[in-house]
Amino acid sequence: MTFSAALAGHSNEPHDAGHGSRLNWLRAGVLGANDGIVSVAALLLGVIAAGAGEGAILAAGVASLIAGAVSMALGEYVSVSAQRDSEKMLVAKERAELADDPEAEHAELAGILASYGISDRTAAQAATEIHQKDALPAHLQLELGIEAEDLTSPVAAAVSSAGAFTLGAALPLLAVLVVPAQWATPVVTVVTLIALLLTGFIAATLAGTSRLRSSMRLFIGGAAGLALTYFAGALFGAAG
Repeated sequence: MTFSAALAGHSNEPHDAGHGSRLNWLRAGVLGANDGIVSVAALLLGVIAAGAGEGAILAAGVASLIAGAVSMALGEYVSVSAQRDSEKMLVAKERAELADDPEAEHAELAGILASYGISDRTAAQAATEIHQKDALPAHLQLELGIEAEDLTSPVAAAVSSAGAFTLGAALPLLAVLVVPAQWATPVVTVVTLIALLLTGFIAATLAGTSRLRSSMRLFIGGAAGLALTYFAGALFGAAG
């Protein structure tokens, strides 16, 4: 099998299809869930520590959930839209270069292939075989790391981020609703930390990374955030 055939076969493997989109969804979802859990739980603990009534606590939690979900969606949409525009520009630029100066692009591709350790002759042959068909995908992948059919989706990132934020934020908010006021602080804290552990575990499982490291990273960071917000609320409550 020639190098170009191997490259074509590799790009068509089922597990590679949509890989960038899945990572995009995963990143936006994990970020949204973490923000929802920590920000709303921290706000609730701060308001509780300040001595607010049940109505004010609930109103603050709901307002934080709505504002956070909208903010996450807008932020993801804007940032991913900019990334997608940049990717489209690079695809158009590479397509134009292939049309205007195919010989230079052929030489460039042969050089890239040779940098993987194969001989110049084999690299030139592989580049020739690739250019006999559609050379754009190979150039995009090897030069820029872009899959032409797998550009990031701003809408998918926005929906994923906002939905994950809402689900994450709902956990501490529900905890406040279902437990007596005197138990609100410890219950919200425990629910939040357990949710962060699960989020880290799930994210690491999907990404194939260390579950323990991911879970503990979120657990420690979340615990620090909750503690700081609670003490800030208590300080303001005492001052009032």
